[in-house]
Amino acid sequence: MTWGFVGLGQMGLPMAQRLSAVTDVIAYDYKGRQYDGLKTAICPSEFGVCDVVVLCLPNGEVVEDMLFGEHGFAETLPRGALVIDTSTTSHGTAGRVGARLAERGLTFLDAPVSGMQKRAEEGTLTMMVGGETAVLEQHREKLRSVASKILHVGPIGAGQLAKLINQLLFDVNMAALAEILPMSAKLGLDPDQVAEIVNSGTGRSHASEFFLPNILRGVFDKGYPMKAAYKDLIAGAEVTSENGFPAPVLAAATTTYQQALAQGLGAQDKGAMIKVYEHLVGALFRSKK
Repeated sequence: MTWGFVGLGQMGLPMAQRLSAVTDVIAYDYKGRQYDGLKTAICPSEFGVCDVVVLCLPNGEVVEDMLFGEHGFAETLPRGALVIDTSTTSHGTAGRVGARLAERGLTFLDAPVSGMQKRAEEGTLTMMVGGETAVLEQHREKLRSVASKILHVGPIGAGQLAKLINQLLFDVNMAALAEILPMSAKLGLDPDQVAEIVNSGTGRSHASEFFLPNILRGVFDKGYPMKAAYKDLIAGAEVTSENGFPAPVLAAATTTYQQALAQGLGAQDKGAMIKVYEHLVGALFRSKK
């Protein structure tokens, strides 16, 4: 069985490399990058020999263009082939993609992943899968090479919804850290000690564990860039608006995120949101060591 893999970015490259250790993989990067140790395709039309194609792309627009655009490869796949989309898109995008693939006799799983680059390199990502259970089970063993936790969460689209819930909580956590921690520095507390208290106490979260050591050192390039990750906040606003869900905390976190983008911090990771409040209170949350 031959697998295709599209998207060799921060997450996709280590995922493709790990998958290539357990099955034959033809990889393609839409930016034309090639990497040692991976068999790379010159164009996605070469996926005509693939039984399964995995996508790891930056957003839903790129996913749909790669599959159905002017040079899309969906038409080249053999009937019955499976497309697994590990990109972060939206519930609506997953539904559209699944329906269009089904019209071509193709199967689809929406399977976004969570865990950042380090866990992609370790093969310890969490994968949230929407689609037919039987299809997932047929390929679960190979998918374990990239994700140590694979959860079937419902029909097509449910994977994206589950991922969104996780991402929004992550964003809220980081926005809260950004707002509160500069206050501690302004009032004279030692940032190193505050970070130690938070990460060993009840204020701890994945956001604090990942970002605080970097913030203390003034490092803001270890996570996903905010301008790319902003799609999660857009999707959150769409879901809450369409369903009439009140979400005041999410709205406040979104405002912090937007302030960071307005200040030109979009190329930096989410930890850089702290700069918004450092500027407002006039104090930096940085290590004194």
